[in-house]
Amino acid sequence: MTKAKALKIVNPILAVLFINQACTGIFHGNLSHEAFEILHEGGGIALIIAGVIHTWLNWNWVAANFFRKRPTPAK
Repeated sequence: MTKAKALKIVNPILAVLFINQACTGIFHGNLSHEAFEILHEGGGIALIIAGVIHTWLNWNWVAANFFRKRPTPAK
């Protein structure tokens, strides 16, 4: 599977997990304790895993933009 195809799968999952975290956080008082644990806490773990996969798939971009050597200014 190519990186582009993997990102087309991971990015929507990441978005849904992010929305899940926001909604369960906002509506925490309306959820039972069990539902909150499954949706918010379990979703948080899944969000971290998806975020790590997303970062790994985009590592070349991260390295190119944050770890490149900047030219030294002329004196």
